[in-house]
Order: sequence, then structure tokens, then C-alpha cells
Amino acid sequence: MSSKLSPAIVFDPTAGLGSRDVSIRSAGPGEVEIEVRAAGVCHSDLHVVTGDWPSDRPLVLGHEAAGVVTSVGADVTSLKAGDHVVLSWFAPCRRCRRCVAGTAWLCTGTKAVANMLPDGTTAFADDQGEPLWPYLGLGAFTERLIVPEVAAVKVPDELPFSIGALLGCSVTTGIGAVVNTAGVRPGESAVVIGTGGVGLSVVMGLRLIGADPIIAVDLSAERLATARRFGATHILDGAGTDVAAWCRQEFGGVDYAFEAIGSPKVIGTLPAMLTSGGAAVLVGMAATGATASFDPFDLADQGKRILGCNYGSSIGEIDIPKLARLYLAGQLPLDDLVGRTRPLHEAAAAFDDLRSNTGVRTILEP
Repeated sequence: MSSKLSPAIVFDPTAGLGSRDVSIRSAGPGEVEIEVRAAGVCHSDLHVVTGDWPSDRPLVLGHEAAGVVTSVGADVTSLKAGDHVVLSWFAPCRRCRRCVAGTAWLCTGTKAVANMLPDGTTAFADDQGEPLWPYLGLGAFTERLIVPEVAAVKVPDELPFSIGALLGCSVTTGIGAVVNTAGVRPGESAVVIGTGGVGLSVVMGLRLIGADPIIAVDLSAERLATARRFGATHILDGAGTDVAAWCRQEFGGVDYAFEAIGSPKVIGTLPAMLTSGGAAVLVGMAATGATASFDPFDLADQGKRILGCNYGSSIGEIDIPKLARLYLAGQLPLDDLVGRTRPLHEAAAAFDDLRSNTGVRTILEP
């Protein structure tokens, strides 16, 4: 382990959320060491803190980040010290049937979702030498970390680190839901339920490919105003509107309904928003074990579909550089998605920002 200790934001199932000093070992074969420059605060981190996704071990939180390569281990060929990278939390194994078939977001061999490195270990330890585990294989709420080569995606040096952090999860998930999961075509209609960071990215993706109309639904007037700036043609207050009835009355139902909250109650209402042949796209992540109810006759009779969306059906090595180029070309207004920037030790306040429903991302800087 490195002799240098640095602070990290850790969730302990017994002690809760707090800061601990951590050390990391050197990069091993196929691994790279990253100096974290910016990390976004995502609902997936909050799910751990609130207990929606229980953990049986202490986790270094953070999975949406960008930084600079400081060293590489043996056999690393695509990266070198000094490269600017976005961290992709879903690190595929590249060997399982899903990876070979080109659907790496469904990889069955990744250890990232089990909060460990590919070999089943962790590079983190606390000041007593006890292991701390990297959330979703990253653990980005700290100054330095070790990741497999496949989890660090090289991007242009001119890409701001705060923007790169968002490409690590929310933007790739939201735009990928439109382009990859749903395959929305120009002129098709869509409703987006929930306009947080991921929902706003869905709206951006819809505008990017020329969907119309784009209907944004939320409980927050501030969020809805932001969605309008990001490309929504219509905005609806979810508290005072029967969204399904409105979609049917105004447009005869929509082609796509994106749910970006993870609410089983809301998910159950999506099919009624759709026209025949339409698709509901589940982008938000619900609590473990949650269930939703649908009318199966309506689904079968009208040819409606329900599509699960993990990481926007994206492959980080392919999709993240594309999105970086689109941003640098002025095609994605990602600067407007960055809200408050806080130092790492204000992580608890950053989670409060997330709960406050502002719709934009808080960025932590170590």
C-alpha cells in the first residue's frame, strides 16, 4: 500500500456516511492509477446511503468521475501517464457471451457491480489496514484510485473535468437510453418523467436526434424550466396533471415514455401514455425488490413494449468519446447541467443538493 493517506467519503453499513483516510496499492497488471479531478454526485450513490441498495461492507462512494492517469501497470496498452480520462463504472470483462456479442452493458463477468476490481479484490485500505471497497468498481470520492484499463476512457485534454465526470454516468445513461436502448427516430414523440441529471440527459438526447414533441414531467417548476432550456417542447406538473390522459388527449399517446426516477408507482403508469407499438423505457433505478403492475392485455393487444435500460445500453470505450466530441462541437449544452461545485469534504451537503431536486449535478473536487 501507498504510505500516503488521503481522505475519502465512505459509507459504512454500521457507522453510516463519513470521511476516512485511505491508502491505495500500486497499479497491478492491466490496471491504471488515476488522480481524480472531478466527481459527480448521483442517485446511485444516494441509494446506498439511504439503504435502498444495502451493502454488507464499507464502500468508498463515487462512480461518476474524470481525472488524469498518474501511472499504469504492466500490460496496459491504451493509456499512459498524463492522459485525461473519464471513468466508466461498468467495466466489462470482454470475454463473456454478452461482451462478445457486442452487448457489453449486459456483461455477466464484470465484478464492478459487486463493488470490487476484476480479480475480486480492492486497492483501498483504511488507516488501520482494513479493506475498503470501491463502489461500482471505482470509489471515486477520493483523491486517487486504481481501476482496470477498460474502466478508464481516454478523452481530449480540452474536455473540462466536470463535464467528463458527467459523461461517466448520467449523460451516457440518459442519451444512451434514447439512442441505444430505444432507438428513437427523428419526428417520433416522447415523454420524460423526472428531470434530474439523467432525465435532462434524456431530453438532450431526444433533441439531439430530432424527436418531436418532447414532453417533460416533474414536480418542480425549477426543474421544468431547466428541461425547457434543454429542449422540451412541453412541460407538465406531475402533481396536477394526469400525464397518461394528457398524452392520449393531445397526441393519441406517445411513441416513447422514459421513466428517470425509479418509482414503481410511476413506472406502472407508463404503458397508458403510449400509442400502439410504443415503448416504455425504464431508465431510473428502483430500490432492490420493488415491483410495478401493468395491464398485460393492453401490452399484448396494442403491441406495447417495456425496455430495461442499464447504463444507456452503452459501451464506455465507444460512447463516451462520441459524447465528448459532441460537447466540444457545441451539440450538447452540458455546462448547464453542472450546478454547484463543492470540495470533497462537503459530500454530505452534496447529497442534500441531490435531495433538493434542483435538476443539475453537484460536482465534488478532491
